[in-house]
Amino acid sequence: MSQVVATLTKTIKEFLRQKPVLFWTIAWPIIWVLIGSFSFVGGAPREVVPHLRAAITISMAAFALMIAGMANLPGNIAEDRERGLLSKLMSLPISPWKDFAGRILGLLAFSALAVILVLLVGYLCGARFAYASGVWSAIGFFLLVSLASAGIGMLVGTLIKHVQGAIMTGVGISVVTASISGVFTPYSSLPSPLQAFARIYPVSSANSSIIYLLLGEDFAGYNPVSSGQLILTIALSLLLFAAGLILYSKLCWRQD
Repeated sequence: MSQVVATLTKTIKEFLRQKPVLFWTIAWPIIWVLIGSFSFVGGAPREVVPHLRAAITISMAAFALMIAGMANLPGNIAEDRERGLLSKLMSLPISPWKDFAGRILGLLAFSALAVILVLLVGYLCGARFAYASGVWSAIGFFLLVSLASAGIGMLVGTLIKHVQGAIMTGVGISVVTASISGVFTPYSSLPSPLQAFARIYPVSSANSSIIYLLLGEDFAGYNPVSSGQLILTIALSLLLFAAGLILYSKLCWRQD
């Protein structure tokens, strides 16, 4: 347990002391909340504007989770590899699962801070939810976004050894997939092939589920919490997370 706590503490401290991490994970989504809240809602009816701002805020909170999992986590893994820390851990009677648990818990704690700050700024900008009853379910979908993103991040961190390469690959994946899956763009504005991808890609479908629960189908563009879609979103999120976990535990510690 002490190894888990030690890795958790180390991970959080490293995230908090790195300015690029703070910028991309917290400041960048907040900047887009500010831009979107006052630039992209100008032609909408007054009564709809608070909900549009809420949809933008939700998407930027999801993007913060994407950056944390897909870029910050693999960067953290690659940094420990370059410093030789993983090699030292391999020489000790320490299970990779404890190291993994500490990293993921640290990631979740840092990600929760990022989401809270993004949502707070959105609220101060006038974002309002239509349905408060869906808050707890929405938290579950935020967790799915984080798990799926962490799974992709562990894959990147395991396969790419150098810090800059791991971070830039993660940022590239998160930005590109967010752009083509409805996180940056409303689902209804996507062409049919990208709408199909948005329903399959668990990060975007979980993001749409949050919007659906808190704002309604008109803002989500479709019903992402139907039984079939819900099962697909949960299954693919857990599959990505499991794939990243297995590859990290089986290969990463053996490559150093």
